[in-house]
Amino acid sequence: MIIYDRLFVGGSWVEPNDPELLDIASPHDRSVVGRAAQARPADIDPALAAARTSFEEGEWRLTPPRQRIAVLRRFNALREENAERIAHLISLENGSAGWFTRAGQPGLTRQANAYLKAAEEFGWEETLVPSDPSSPVRSVVRREAVGVVAAVIPWNSPFSAATAKIIPALLAGNSVVLKVSPENSLSMGFLAELLERLDLPEGVISVLPADRETSEYLISHREVDKIAFTGSTRAGRRIASIAGEQLKRVSLELGGKSAAIILPDADIEKAVAGLKFGSLLNNGESCIAQTRVLAPRSRYEEVVTALKGLVESLKVGDPGAPDTFIGPMIRPDQQERVRDYIRLGVEEGARLVTGGPQIPEGLEKGNYVTPTVFADVDNSMRIAQEEIFGPVLVVIAYDDEDDAVRIANDSEYGLSGGVWSSDGERALAVARRVRAGTVTVNGASIAFDGPFGGFKASGVGREYGAVGLGTYTEYKTITV
Repeated sequence: MIIYDRLFVGGSWVEPNDPELLDIASPHDRSVVGRAAQARPADIDPALAAARTSFEEGEWRLTPPRQRIAVLRRFNALREENAERIAHLISLENGSAGWFTRAGQPGLTRQANAYLKAAEEFGWEETLVPSDPSSPVRSVVRREAVGVVAAVIPWNSPFSAATAKIIPALLAGNSVVLKVSPENSLSMGFLAELLERLDLPEGVISVLPADRETSEYLISHREVDKIAFTGSTRAGRRIASIAGEQLKRVSLELGGKSAAIILPDADIEKAVAGLKFGSLLNNGESCIAQTRVLAPRSRYEEVVTALKGLVESLKVGDPGAPDTFIGPMIRPDQQERVRDYIRLGVEEGARLVTGGPQIPEGLEKGNYVTPTVFADVDNSMRIAQEEIFGPVLVVIAYDDEDDAVRIANDSEYGLSGGVWSSDGERALAVARRVRAGTVTVNGASIAFDGPFGGFKASGVGREYGAVGLGTYTEYKTITV
């Protein structure tokens, strides 16, 4: 049993205002695997007060960038040393299959290294060459910390979401209050332990598991200068309205309903093998999952048959088992939500190729759903338009390349997508036409040097690399 009975506030473990601990249930069998204190609004106030004091006193903010870089490099090394522990905790509390949580650890290293490289090359202070040679003044442009950052992350990929925010925010010299989901109290408690070992100045970082009510209290607080949020589009709209009213800086990484375009010349076997990871990663509980599969009419049934074979071959079960590919949904309500969407697909007239709303045999004690493929799907159906957040794929037929692009773009979302073709240049040309923040070609992995974020209802702003680092800074111009 893992227990965190205190909260990590400003770099120290303190008693919570509410002494009752939350039971953390295993998604696999719903047994209690841990207990953890949860923050309430009364715990937010001292965390923000400490963050504000720390920022205004400036010990971390005024530390030279090279020294901040060294501290965050040490943090990345600590995380690497504890990769197995981190992967285990996420599988334990989230139900994410072990292959996914372990495979994600090198990705966290690449993510951090991209931020560190960007910070080393960043224009923290630059003197501009006057556009008019006769100008009597010169401009010194500085990039300075925004202030106190409220970073709010979801439950589905906690370490990735957390480090995507706290690393650039700290590199830029900000103070941070990280609000994490109650479900992730164990892995995020361990994150706090790693941060404690950095000996950051008092008040610079807090890690607080809390419910939605407390989260809204945090982002609405007058001491918050910037909100960095990853989560649902619905919650993002609410956060954006609060930020607008209070003129807070805000960045939002929101939902998706990404399309994978399989062009007529694609190797179907390779494309479907790639979609095993591109569409079904993390049990389908991923904002970038390519769950709309667009297939040419000339090869439609070939794609459907291949996807059927793929999905039926995947082991569903205990996330700790080495051969499990798809684990349980994180909570019973999420399990029922996905099953309801499967029932809806049948009601909408889609063809159920494999799967269905039934719980997999022998897994009734956990939050399991049966991986499902629908064919004969019209893009106007709700199962094609709404983010299901589970292992449910829909296959949509298209007439030609223009039609494929039209269907891919016919969505309120624009987070991610993919294109498959035997002709790399053709795939790249199609990718340029897709209205999404990140598009992969032939299964390429997402890079961390380039910006990541969404078009349309998939968000505002970008993460990763130099662009992501820049969102945690303000420009200041000094004329001399």
